[in-house]
Amino acid sequence: MPKVAVTIWHNPQCGTSRKVLAAIRAKGIEPDVVEYLKDPPSAAEIRTALKDMGIGPRELLRRRGTPYDDLGLGKPKWTDADLVAAMAKHPLLIERPVVRTRKGTRLCRPPDRLDEIL
Repeated sequence: MPKVAVTIWHNPQCGTSRKVLAAIRAKGIEPDVVEYLKDPPSAAEIRTALKDMGIGPRELLRRRGTPYDDLGLGKPKWTDADLVAAMAKHPLLIERPVVRTRKGTRLCRPPDRLDEIL
């Protein structure tokens, strides 16, 4: 089986993230697992992931169980740069799991989105 470079921004406390990681491993691939709450991506890495996914920062923002409401991030005054900076400062705001392969980058929520890039 050819070596496939796969990176997952993973939260081991998240059922969806665990399911996607298990699906990657079930394909015989051992991904580079980035526990993004312990090792947060930089603003530049977040911008690159957003560009690769073809989505805006609001589509990557996690609301439930995060400081989203406390920070007032639902207000339209926040620019894309502001939202990326907030995610870099508070990585809990990043929806998960984000998976990157040579075929592309996807927010694998729902988990079957993984099939698009493996």
